[in-house]
Amino acid sequence: MDKAFEKIIRGTTEIINPEGLKDKLREGRPLRVKAGFDPTAPDIHLGHAVLLRKLRQFQDLGHEVYFLIGDFTAQVGDPTGKDQLRPKMTLEDVSKNARTYKKQVFKILDPKKTKVVFNSKWLSKLTAQEILELTAHSTVAQMLARADFKKRYEEQKEISLLEFVYPLLQGYDSVHLKADIELGGNDQKFNLLMGRQLQEVAGQAPQVVVMTPLLEGLDGVKKMSKSLGNYIGINEDPVEIFGKVMSISDELMIRYYEVLTDADLEVVRSLHPKEAKLQLAEQIVGQFYSEELAGKARLEFERVFSQRQVPEDVVEYRFKKDMPLVDALVGSGMVDSKNEARRLIKQGAVSFEGQRIDQESWPVREGVLKIGKRRFLKLIP
Repeated sequence: MDKAFEKIIRGTTEIINPEGLKDKLREGRPLRVKAGFDPTAPDIHLGHAVLLRKLRQFQDLGHEVYFLIGDFTAQVGDPTGKDQLRPKMTLEDVSKNARTYKKQVFKILDPKKTKVVFNSKWLSKLTAQEILELTAHSTVAQMLARADFKKRYEEQKEISLLEFVYPLLQGYDSVHLKADIELGGNDQKFNLLMGRQLQEVAGQAPQVVVMTPLLEGLDGVKKMSKSLGNYIGINEDPVEIFGKVMSISDELMIRYYEVLTDADLEVVRSLHPKEAKLQLAEQIVGQFYSEELAGKARLEFERVFSQRQVPEDVVEYRFKKDMPLVDALVGSGMVDSKNEARRLIKQGAVSFEGQRIDQESWPVREGVLKIGKRRFLKLIP
């Protein structure tokens, strides 16, 4: 039990009722472990993988994992971390994204030990009376005490009653599944606690809550997100994944090791940073593909890296925090206009540390840019 507990708590930010988790592990029965994912985008990235790996750990310990696809709640829209109303998603978009989720998650989860469930199966059947009864178990004061709602209320930004209902629906998922444990990101604390609250009302033992960190993206600052262009998708080409991992900072590398691998961190710290990062990239690619493809990706990266020649008198440019790539290219004098910068990016003529950049939203960070065949720009914070 002690080893199982240590394995589970690695890389977590908070556990609500850790002693309760130990008690449940001692029971010796398969626990019902739940994690919900609203299919708001088609791709799963390393940020999602943090939570998925934790689910896999529970599977390896013999517990039942419920991979909950929030096809109903995705249409409502999770207000967590939002400073304005979320655009409503269509059922068609949600269904399409959900299908891709099912394919991708089994790169991490064991399909034989995973129960994929859709919350539309039960939430869509709730009557108006049952939904009204749910709302009786929370108050407006409780909702407005939540940080994101409080901020919007003080700034006189709109908050819909529908957004107040979202945490109740997520909490009801736990009641319906009779969850022993729920996993979620640390930004989901309010919603996760709502599950405990509603389970107590329903006469169930409140679930243990295990929270994982929000993984920083390639910029090392903002949460990994496809919309920010700072993500690593688990379905990307092995060579692309390898190169992106190699572009992260040494500080971020240790964090990736902690939440995305089982490696001994003391051993990692004893390695040369470059070798440690090469091993990290190889391990991550190996998780989603195979050791063979991971090895080939490393050889390809080292081949390209060894051939890259940066002149000693390379132009240096001190960039500002959160500066768009287009602005850096123009501000450094490497290109004459933003239109030219956009054209070069679109054509794939701009690369960072050997990896092609294909998005204008790519976050500028320390390192060497290559523009075209012979122009180089060293970015300094």
